[in-house]
Amino acid sequence: MLTYLVAYSVALNGWLFILMGLDKKKAQQHKWRIPEKRLLTLGLVGGGLGGLLGMYLFRHKTKELKFKVIYSLGVVVLLSVIFYFLVLN
Repeated sequence: MLTYLVAYSVALNGWLFILMGLDKKKAQQHKWRIPEKRLLTLGLVGGGLGGLLGMYLFRHKTKELKFKVIYSLGVVVLLSVIFYFLVLN
């Protein structure tokens, strides 16, 4: 189970990191953007670390408090699940 959790975490965080970069590029080009709801949902279900790294590396959405809060909460959720499986299970 832990192997699946690690694979899920790496894939989700990597995907959100890439999406943050793509959304920044599309914003600069004034093209179609990735919906905020999608970015926030991915961050909340465990992709927060990739979202935070993408925010600061690409300098994208860094002034929006909701992204900082949701992505930080996503990191807490993921760490809690990992803690559960490593220690409590």
